[in-house]
Amino acid sequence: MSRRRPPLPPSRSLPWPLKPLETAKTSLDYDHLGRMVLDIEHDVVRGATPAMIAWWFANIAGEIAIGGTKLDRYLAWHPHDHIHWELIRPAADGAVGVGSRFRIVEAFGRNPDHYVDVIDTVTRLDETGITLVGYALGRPISRLNHDFHPVELGTRYVSRLEVGIDIPVIGPILNPLLHTLVFPEAMGRAWLRHNVEEVGLLEHILPLISPPELSRPAAALLEAQRA
Repeated sequence: MSRRRPPLPPSRSLPWPLKPLETAKTSLDYDHLGRMVLDIEHDVVRGATPAMIAWWFANIAGEIAIGGTKLDRYLAWHPHDHIHWELIRPAADGAVGVGSRFRIVEAFGRNPDHYVDVIDTVTRLDETGITLVGYALGRPISRLNHDFHPVELGTRYVSRLEVGIDIPVIGPILNPLLHTLVFPEAMGRAWLRHNVEEVGLLEHILPLISPPELSRPAAALLEAQRA
């Protein structure tokens, strides 16, 4: 069944600048199966622990108050590119976790040519990170890993996106076609910038909404560093 394509909403105004691409270490390459492999070592997410970031991915739904204005949390997470987030299926316990399915709609750089509307399955969600897998005809066609590592000022956040078919013989034949018609290199490079920008906003968003038992340790750590 086809899904209605949501249009780009107006950009949202936030009090924080987006981090430049240059604040992270990024790369785009291809593996032996012809899959596109995109890596990011982000700037440290300051004042946010891995527990806070894991909580965020389990609690994207809802609103956030920024400067007296209430915004959808997902739309606040990237003020220009985010369009829609939806929990298609909860985990077995009814919450967000392993087994959940997310619908994610975005346009990287607000470019209609870089519009994505995907349903990903959560295969990992804990303080070590989150893994989202997209399927086509029952086979993985994308895998996004975000790994969280506690460091002195917050969290070292490392991302890897693999786009393509992981089947030997077939993959090297079909993946170049996939990257020509569906996810070209220009779109991959736009995703790198998009992800650097959204991850960079977590250090501003999370202290506003994280549960006190999660945010207090991070706040104390930052205060100790300032002393």
